[in-house]
Amino acid sequence: MRTKMVAGNWKMNKTLQEGVELAAQLKNDVKNPKCAVVIGTPFIHLATVAELVKGSPIKVAAENCADKDKGAYTGEVSAAMVASTGAEYCILGHSERRAYYHEDYEILKNKVELALANGLKVIFCIGEVKEERLENKQNEVVKAQLEGSVFHLTAEQWANITLAYEPVWAIGTGLTATPEQAQEIHAFIRGLVAEKYGKQAADDTTILYGGSCNEKNAAELFACPDIDGGLIGGASLVPEKFEAIIAAR
Repeated sequence: MRTKMVAGNWKMNKTLQEGVELAAQLKNDVKNPKCAVVIGTPFIHLATVAELVKGSPIKVAAENCADKDKGAYTGEVSAAMVASTGAEYCILGHSERRAYYHEDYEILKNKVELALANGLKVIFCIGEVKEERLENKQNEVVKAQLEGSVFHLTAEQWANITLAYEPVWAIGTGLTATPEQAQEIHAFIRGLVAEKYGKQAADDTTILYGGSCNEKNAAELFACPDIDGGLIGGASLVPEKFEAIIAAR
């Protein structure tokens, strides 16, 4: 039985003090969620927030990690460092990392391997840009992203992968894939996992929707049979909105 999940991605928002305040409110309010709840915070928040939410249903994710194990890489944060904070997840492959920091398949492959080797679970993001959607290439794009960075993993490693489909044209734009569009590609992605790892593994794989998912459209999206929850951006910064999305799952 696959895990239902709502994960927040704070991105580059909230000072440490503001982040602690937000996490404290979520801890106070989210008592018995019907799904797994994960908050992805900036690196500087991780240790403090992980300690703060310990014992609650809320888990913590890093928004990234380095593609190197350790060494002279000024400013980078390794997967081992992330794990040492008490964080349990790492978000990798986000479209912003691919676009702004030119993270290619090989870089992401290294990051995924290092995260898993250090005991982290990975939320791996895939999705097409607007031009690719208009050319009806979305299936081709997500297949290449999976094959390029995660389909080399063993079945045992795959058990620690959560996928997040994010249509890049819908992130922060206010646009959202229709439930029909989202369900169609989620089903396609699950089919790819079945081809690679078998039907049982595909049935057990959590696939989240990301892309302007909010408290108003979450219930309709989550009602789709192959959408197991959401990777939430802006709405995860507002406790009332994020909590409403959690309740919708």
